[in-house]
Amino acid sequence: MNAPTGRRALRAALIAAGVADGHYRIEGVHEPSPTPPDFLFLRQAPDGAWETGAYERGAHHVIARHPDEPAACAHLLRLLT
Repeated sequence: MNAPTGRRALRAALIAAGVADGHYRIEGVHEPSPTPPDFLFLRQAPDGAWETGAYERGAHHVIARHPDEPAACAHLLRLLT
């Protein structure tokens, strides 16, 4: 599987891989409702970096920070597949 270059391509890759919607949140592209109790996420930080992490017990825990969106997308894909 090729690494996605953006959030919409990441969403398509996760659908194709059969990853359940409630297992992840991609800021601005896939935000499940109601919010699951825990999930992996991709979001842009206030300083412009991209973050991947886990939401557990009501708190966001950043696993990694990335210099750009494609790197963050590739990381979340690896985490979920």
